[in-house]
Amino acid sequence: MVDEPIELFRGERPAPRSQETGEGSAQARERGEQVMFDRRELGTILSVYGRNVAAGEWRDYAIGAGKDFAIFAVFRRTSEMPLFRIEKRPKLRQKQGLYAVVGAAGQVLKRGHDLTNVLRVLEPKRVQLVEP
Repeated sequence: MVDEPIELFRGERPAPRSQETGEGSAQARERGEQVMFDRRELGTILSVYGRNVAAGEWRDYAIGAGKDFAIFAVFRRTSEMPLFRIEKRPKLRQKQGLYAVVGAAGQVLKRGHDLTNVLRVLEPKRVQLVEP
């Protein structure tokens, strides 16, 4: 028996991702694709999210995508406004950085090119006991 991947979509197949075809994000945007987090980025974001859920800080999340951005929003309760938004904006790749963490009031808490470094602003402060 041949193992075949499970088909997630019915009807026409989705367009190939720009990473798989080797073309840049400019060509992908011209085709009208939405900006999304890739598997590695989602894994990094969900590991931070999981630690904060286990600590009781966060309870829910939402993922949004647009033509120019992708957003991962974090909520304390489902009915509230998001506490944080993790944004991916490919237009800012060469300028301020592809990723940003935005607070509830809209202030940019951290922006950069490396997602792991940007997400450090969301890590709880680790207090260590120092003995003299």
